[in-house]
Amino acid sequence: MTNLDKPVYSSSKIRPRKQFGQHWLRSDAVLNKILRAGQLQQSDRILEIGPGTGNLTRLLLPFVESLTAVEIDRDLCEKLRKTMNQPNFQLIEGSILDIPLPTGTNKVIANIPYNITGEILKKLLGTLAEPIQQFEQIVLLVQKEIGDRLAAKAGHKAYNALSVKIQYLADCQFICDVPAAAFYPPPKVNSAVVRIIPRPPLTPVSDPKFLDRLITLGFATKRKMLRNNLISEIDRDRLVLILESMGINAQVRAEDLDVAQWVALCEEVIKVKSS
Repeated sequence: MTNLDKPVYSSSKIRPRKQFGQHWLRSDAVLNKILRAGQLQQSDRILEIGPGTGNLTRLLLPFVESLTAVEIDRDLCEKLRKTMNQPNFQLIEGSILDIPLPTGTNKVIANIPYNITGEILKKLLGTLAEPIQQFEQIVLLVQKEIGDRLAAKAGHKAYNALSVKIQYLADCQFICDVPAAAFYPPPKVNSAVVRIIPRPPLTPVSDPKFLDRLITLGFATKRKMLRNNLISEIDRDRLVLILESMGINAQVRAEDLDVAQWVALCEEVIKVKSS
Protein backbone atom coordinates (compact mmCIF):
# COMPACT_ATOMS: atom_id res chain seq x y z
CA MET A 1 0.00 0.00 0.00
CA THR A 2 1.11 3.56 -0.61
CA ASN A 3 2.28 5.37 2.53
CA LEU A 4 -0.46 7.97 2.95
CA ASP A 5 1.59 9.88 5.49
CA LYS A 6 4.20 10.84 2.91
CA PRO A 7 3.54 13.34 0.10
CA VAL A 8 4.14 12.15 -3.45
CA TYR A 9 7.44 13.57 -4.73
CA SER A 10 8.13 15.00 -1.25
CA SER A 11 11.76 15.57 -2.19
CA SER A 12 10.85 17.51 -5.31
CA LYS A 13 10.41 21.25 -5.56
CA ILE A 14 7.08 20.67 -7.30
CA ARG A 15 4.11 21.21 -5.00
CA PRO A 16 0.36 21.06 -5.70
CA ARG A 17 -0.97 24.41 -6.89
CA LYS A 18 -4.29 25.70 -5.62
CA GLN A 19 -4.87 27.74 -8.78
CA PHE A 20 -5.08 24.52 -10.80
CA GLY A 21 -7.13 22.66 -8.19
CA GLN A 22 -4.36 20.09 -7.77
CA HIS A 23 -4.86 17.20 -5.35
CA TRP A 24 -2.66 14.24 -6.19
CA LEU A 25 -4.09 10.78 -5.66
CA ARG A 26 -1.62 8.60 -3.76
CA SER A 27 -3.68 5.57 -2.66
CA ASP A 28 -2.71 2.33 -4.39
CA ALA A 29 -6.12 0.87 -3.53
CA VAL A 30 -8.02 3.66 -5.28
CA LEU A 31 -5.61 3.77 -8.23
CA ASN A 32 -6.20 0.07 -8.82
CA LYS A 33 -9.98 0.51 -8.60
CA ILE A 34 -9.76 3.17 -11.30
CA LEU A 35 -7.61 0.85 -13.39
CA ARG A 36 -10.17 -1.97 -13.11
CA ALA A 37 -13.06 0.41 -13.80
CA GLY A 38 -11.42 1.32 -17.11
CA GLN A 39 -11.88 -2.27 -18.39
CA LEU A 40 -8.72 -1.79 -20.42
CA GLN A 41 -7.90 -3.51 -23.69
CA GLN A 42 -4.46 -3.49 -25.32
CA SER A 43 -6.00 -1.62 -28.27
CA ASP A 44 -7.29 1.25 -26.09
CA ARG A 45 -6.10 4.80 -26.77
CA ILE A 46 -6.52 6.69 -23.52
CA LEU A 47 -7.02 10.39 -22.85
CA GLU A 48 -5.89 11.37 -19.36
CA ILE A 49 -6.78 14.86 -18.13
CA GLY A 50 -4.47 16.36 -15.52
CA PRO A 51 -1.95 13.53 -14.98
CA GLY A 52 -0.21 15.53 -12.27
CA THR A 53 2.76 13.57 -10.95
CA GLY A 54 1.90 10.58 -13.12
CA ASN A 55 0.78 8.04 -10.52
CA LEU A 56 -2.21 6.90 -12.58
CA THR A 57 -0.33 7.31 -15.87
CA ARG A 58 2.31 4.77 -14.85
CA LEU A 59 -0.35 2.18 -14.09
CA LEU A 60 -2.19 2.71 -17.36
CA LEU A 61 0.69 2.72 -19.86
CA PRO A 62 1.56 -1.02 -19.82
CA PHE A 63 -2.03 -2.01 -20.62
CA VAL A 64 -2.91 0.26 -23.55
CA GLU A 65 -1.84 1.04 -27.09
CA SER A 66 -1.36 4.73 -26.31
CA LEU A 67 -2.01 7.38 -23.69
CA THR A 68 -2.37 11.08 -24.41
CA ALA A 69 -2.07 13.23 -21.29
CA VAL A 70 -3.19 16.86 -21.16
CA GLU A 71 -1.52 18.88 -18.39
CA ILE A 72 -1.75 22.64 -17.82
CA ASP A 73 1.07 22.94 -15.26
CA ARG A 74 4.37 23.73 -17.00
CA ASP A 75 6.53 22.37 -14.16
CA LEU A 76 4.62 19.10 -14.09
CA CYS A 77 4.95 18.81 -17.87
CA GLU A 78 8.72 19.12 -17.53
CA LYS A 79 8.69 16.39 -14.87
CA LEU A 80 6.47 14.10 -16.94
CA ARG A 81 8.67 14.47 -20.03
CA LYS A 82 11.62 13.22 -18.00
CA THR A 83 9.88 10.34 -16.23
CA MET A 84 7.40 9.07 -18.86
CA ASN A 85 9.83 8.31 -21.67
CA GLN A 86 7.76 5.49 -23.15
CA PRO A 87 6.86 5.21 -26.85
CA ASN A 88 3.09 4.97 -26.19
CA PHE A 89 3.01 8.18 -24.12
CA GLN A 90 2.17 11.60 -25.56
CA LEU A 91 1.97 14.82 -23.56
CA ILE A 92 0.01 17.94 -24.52
CA GLU A 93 0.72 21.06 -22.47
CA GLY A 94 -2.39 23.17 -22.02
CA SER A 95 -5.94 23.21 -20.69
CA ILE A 96 -8.33 20.51 -21.85
CA LEU A 97 -10.94 23.27 -22.22
CA ASP A 98 -8.82 25.17 -24.74
CA ILE A 99 -7.71 22.39 -27.09
CA PRO A 100 -9.56 20.05 -29.47
CA LEU A 101 -10.13 16.56 -28.11
CA PRO A 102 -7.19 14.39 -29.22
CA THR A 103 -8.31 12.40 -32.25
CA GLY A 104 -8.22 8.62 -32.06
CA THR A 105 -8.66 8.37 -28.30
CA ASN A 106 -11.48 6.02 -27.32
CA LYS A 107 -11.50 6.15 -23.52
CA VAL A 108 -10.98 8.80 -20.85
CA ILE A 109 -9.51 7.93 -17.46
CA ALA A 110 -8.69 10.87 -15.22
CA ASN A 111 -8.56 12.56 -11.84
CA ILE A 112 -10.00 15.87 -12.99
CA PRO A 113 -9.90 19.34 -11.35
CA TYR A 114 -13.14 19.64 -9.40
CA ASN A 115 -13.54 23.36 -10.10
CA ILE A 116 -14.11 22.73 -13.82
CA THR A 117 -16.02 19.42 -13.63
CA GLY A 118 -19.08 20.80 -15.43
CA GLU A 119 -17.03 22.21 -18.31
CA ILE A 120 -15.09 18.95 -18.65
CA LEU A 121 -18.28 16.88 -18.78
CA LYS A 122 -19.60 19.17 -21.50
CA LYS A 123 -16.30 18.89 -23.40
CA LEU A 124 -16.39 15.08 -23.28
CA LEU A 125 -20.12 14.43 -23.72
CA GLY A 126 -21.34 17.53 -25.55
CA THR A 127 -24.84 18.85 -24.95
CA LEU A 128 -28.34 17.48 -25.42
CA ALA A 129 -28.53 19.28 -28.76
CA GLU A 130 -24.98 18.43 -29.87
CA PRO A 131 -23.84 15.20 -28.21
CA ILE A 132 -20.30 13.88 -28.61
CA GLN A 133 -19.91 10.15 -29.24
CA GLN A 134 -16.11 9.90 -29.42
CA PHE A 135 -15.58 7.83 -26.29
CA GLU A 136 -16.62 4.28 -25.47
CA GLN A 137 -16.08 4.85 -21.79
CA ILE A 138 -15.16 7.66 -19.38
CA VAL A 139 -13.85 6.94 -15.88
CA LEU A 140 -13.52 10.02 -13.69
CA LEU A 141 -12.50 10.79 -10.15
CA VAL A 142 -14.86 13.58 -9.10
CA GLN A 143 -16.23 15.30 -6.02
CA LYS A 144 -18.56 12.86 -4.24
CA GLU A 145 -21.52 15.21 -4.55
CA ILE A 146 -21.11 15.18 -8.34
CA GLY A 147 -20.57 11.42 -8.42
CA ASP A 148 -23.80 10.91 -6.49
CA ARG A 149 -25.69 13.19 -8.89
CA LEU A 150 -24.38 11.49 -12.02
CA ALA A 151 -25.50 8.05 -10.86
CA ALA A 152 -28.67 9.04 -8.95
CA LYS A 153 -32.05 7.67 -9.97
CA ALA A 154 -35.34 9.60 -10.00
CA GLY A 155 -36.64 10.19 -6.49
CA HIS A 156 -33.20 10.15 -4.88
CA LYS A 157 -32.18 13.30 -3.01
CA ALA A 158 -29.03 13.66 -5.18
CA TYR A 159 -31.05 13.54 -8.43
CA ASN A 160 -31.05 16.93 -10.17
CA ALA A 161 -30.85 18.62 -13.57
CA LEU A 162 -27.29 17.36 -14.13
CA SER A 163 -28.47 13.80 -13.47
CA VAL A 164 -31.19 14.02 -16.14
CA LYS A 165 -29.04 15.73 -18.76
CA ILE A 166 -26.06 13.40 -18.42
CA GLN A 167 -28.24 10.28 -18.23
CA TYR A 168 -29.97 11.37 -21.45
CA LEU A 169 -26.53 11.08 -23.10
CA ALA A 170 -24.95 8.19 -21.22
CA ASP A 171 -25.23 5.36 -18.71
CA CYS A 172 -23.62 6.31 -15.38
CA GLN A 173 -22.29 3.93 -12.73
CA PHE A 174 -20.99 4.74 -9.25
CA ILE A 175 -17.76 2.76 -8.71
CA CYS A 176 -16.52 3.69 -5.23
CA ASP A 177 -16.13 6.36 -2.58
CA VAL A 178 -12.70 7.95 -2.13
CA PRO A 179 -11.76 9.56 1.22
CA ALA A 180 -9.94 12.88 1.38
CA ALA A 181 -6.95 11.13 2.97
CA ALA A 182 -6.26 9.38 -0.34
CA PHE A 183 -4.93 12.69 -1.74
CA TYR A 184 -2.05 15.06 -1.16
CA PRO A 185 -3.01 17.60 -0.07
CA PRO A 186 -6.37 16.29 1.23
CA PRO A 187 -9.28 18.21 -0.34
CA LYS A 188 -12.03 19.61 1.86
CA VAL A 189 -14.55 17.20 0.32
CA ASN A 190 -14.79 13.46 -0.22
CA SER A 191 -14.58 12.07 -3.73
CA ALA A 192 -15.90 9.25 -5.87
CA VAL A 193 -15.02 7.26 -8.96
CA VAL A 194 -17.71 7.07 -11.65
CA ARG A 195 -17.92 5.26 -14.96
CA ILE A 196 -19.80 7.02 -17.78
CA ILE A 197 -20.69 5.10 -20.95
CA PRO A 198 -21.82 7.48 -23.72
CA ARG A 199 -24.60 6.23 -26.01
CA PRO A 200 -27.30 7.63 -28.28
CA PRO A 201 -30.41 8.71 -26.33
CA LEU A 202 -32.63 5.74 -25.50
CA THR A 203 -35.66 7.86 -26.44
CA PRO A 204 -34.55 10.79 -28.63
CA VAL A 205 -36.47 14.01 -28.14
CA SER A 206 -37.60 16.08 -31.12
CA ASP A 207 -36.23 19.35 -29.70
CA PRO A 208 -33.16 18.76 -27.48
CA LYS A 209 -32.64 22.47 -26.81
CA PHE A 210 -36.17 22.81 -25.46
CA LEU A 211 -35.72 19.68 -23.33
CA ASP A 212 -32.57 21.23 -21.88
CA ARG A 213 -34.48 24.43 -21.05
CA LEU A 214 -37.41 22.53 -19.58
CA ILE A 215 -35.15 20.48 -17.29
CA THR A 216 -33.31 23.60 -16.14
CA LEU A 217 -36.59 25.35 -15.33
CA GLY A 218 -38.02 22.27 -13.68
CA PHE A 219 -35.17 22.05 -11.18
CA ALA A 220 -34.78 25.82 -10.70
CA THR A 221 -36.61 25.72 -7.38
CA LYS A 222 -36.42 22.14 -6.20
CA ARG A 223 -39.05 22.37 -3.46
CA LYS A 224 -41.68 23.73 -5.86
CA MET A 225 -44.06 21.50 -7.77
CA LEU A 226 -43.30 21.12 -11.45
CA ARG A 227 -46.48 22.91 -12.49
CA ASN A 228 -45.17 26.04 -10.75
CA ASN A 229 -41.61 25.84 -12.04
CA LEU A 230 -42.72 25.45 -15.67
CA ILE A 231 -45.28 28.25 -15.67
CA SER A 232 -43.16 30.39 -18.03
CA GLU A 233 -43.51 27.65 -20.68
CA ILE A 234 -46.99 26.29 -20.12
CA ASP A 235 -50.13 27.19 -18.18
CA ARG A 236 -50.53 25.33 -14.87
CA ASP A 237 -53.91 23.83 -15.73
CA ARG A 238 -52.74 22.56 -19.11
CA LEU A 239 -49.66 21.03 -17.51
CA VAL A 240 -51.83 19.30 -14.93
CA LEU A 241 -53.87 17.75 -17.74
CA ILE A 242 -50.68 16.55 -19.46
CA LEU A 243 -49.34 15.03 -16.25
CA GLU A 244 -52.63 13.26 -15.54
CA SER A 245 -52.70 11.88 -19.09
CA MET A 246 -49.23 10.45 -18.44
CA GLY A 247 -50.40 8.85 -15.19
CA ILE A 248 -48.32 11.27 -13.10
CA ASN A 249 -49.53 13.01 -9.95
CA ALA A 250 -50.24 16.71 -10.56
CA GLN A 251 -48.18 17.58 -7.46
CA VAL A 252 -45.04 15.97 -8.86
CA ARG A 253 -41.66 17.66 -8.46
CA ALA A 254 -38.83 17.67 -10.97
CA GLU A 255 -36.77 15.05 -9.12
CA ASP A 256 -39.61 12.51 -9.35
CA LEU A 257 -39.44 12.16 -13.15
CA ASP A 258 -36.96 9.80 -14.79
CA VAL A 259 -35.29 10.61 -18.11
CA ALA A 260 -37.93 8.86 -20.23
CA GLN A 261 -40.69 10.78 -18.45
CA TRP A 262 -38.87 14.08 -19.01
CA VAL A 263 -38.66 13.29 -22.73
CA ALA A 264 -42.35 12.34 -22.87
CA LEU A 265 -43.34 15.48 -20.96
CA CYS A 266 -41.25 17.62 -23.29
CA GLU A 267 -42.97 16.19 -26.35
CA GLU A 268 -46.42 16.84 -24.85
CA VAL A 269 -45.54 20.45 -23.99
CA ILE A 270 -44.22 20.97 -27.53
CA LYS A 271 -47.54 19.73 -28.92
CA VAL A 272 -49.50 22.16 -26.74
CA LYS A 273 -47.26 25.11 -27.60
CA SER A 274 -47.49 24.41 -31.32
CA SER A 275 -51.28 23.91 -31.37
